[in-house]
Amino acid sequence: MTQRTVTPDGLVIVDKPSGFTSHDVVAKMRGIARTRRVGHAGTLDPMATGVLVLGVEKATKLLGHLALTEKEYLGTIRLGQDTVTDDAEGEVTSSTDASAVTREAIDAGVAGLTGDIMQVPSKVSAIKIDGKRSYARVRGGEEFEIPARPVTVSSFRVYDVRPTTTEDGLPVVDLVVSVVCSSGTYIRALARDLGAVLGVGGHLTALRRTRVGPYGLDAAKTLDQLQEELTVMPIAEAAAAAFPRWDVDERRAKLLTNGVRLEMPAHDRAPVAVFGPDGRFLALVEEQNGKAKSLAVFG
Repeated sequence: MTQRTVTPDGLVIVDKPSGFTSHDVVAKMRGIARTRRVGHAGTLDPMATGVLVLGVEKATKLLGHLALTEKEYLGTIRLGQDTVTDDAEGEVTSSTDASAVTREAIDAGVAGLTGDIMQVPSKVSAIKIDGKRSYARVRGGEEFEIPARPVTVSSFRVYDVRPTTTEDGLPVVDLVVSVVCSSGTYIRALARDLGAVLGVGGHLTALRRTRVGPYGLDAAKTLDQLQEELTVMPIAEAAAAAFPRWDVDERRAKLLTNGVRLEMPAHDRAPVAVFGPDGRFLALVEEQNGKAKSLAVFG
């Protein structure tokens, strides 16, 4: 394994394996990178695989500001069975013959779950209800309701319809789907709701996240690959990919990193990444009354 003496500041784009929690991946990365300063942005369920964004060293300060608002997934939905978790890891709670479901009905159901919708998250999720994790309430046997919340499903497409049977001979239908959605959207809740609309029940059997914000699978490495060679996206490159850019001269660079609020050009979105004349990433700022307010300083 390649010897490293200094762990660079930056992002690590991991192709998360199935069976690992996001915290498991962080723990593994702490060993690989030889630092405790590792964090993650945007969790993935243990069953899911794909893009998980980690920050290492100073880049952990970047994670909370990253515009990871749009995510892309490939998945498989099984029509004909509900589960307690809305995915394949939970116990089956109801079974229905799904062989009569038509492609037209599927397409209509998908269309109704596309766009700006109100979604009720899965009860077995990390969302907090009155300060307590929903899954903890379920484990404690509590009866409760989770309020619906607005999410955006920009694209929900069915690529393949595969009639099949379960081990006990129940006719079910597996759908291969892709979803582009806003942060906070539960794909297993889409599977549950599609099954409900079609009257046969449904749950998610496989999920792979292919993109988070600007970071895709093309930049992702498996944990085994990272064990062999730690690949870190330099913090300047990561910031340039995720935020509007503002280049300043040496004088302004010194003032900004010392907390002085300077007049800044208008940008369509915030935060804004500030770069010095040498290309060094200096800070994240936001406009406040026409001047730059520092959110995090890196230079």
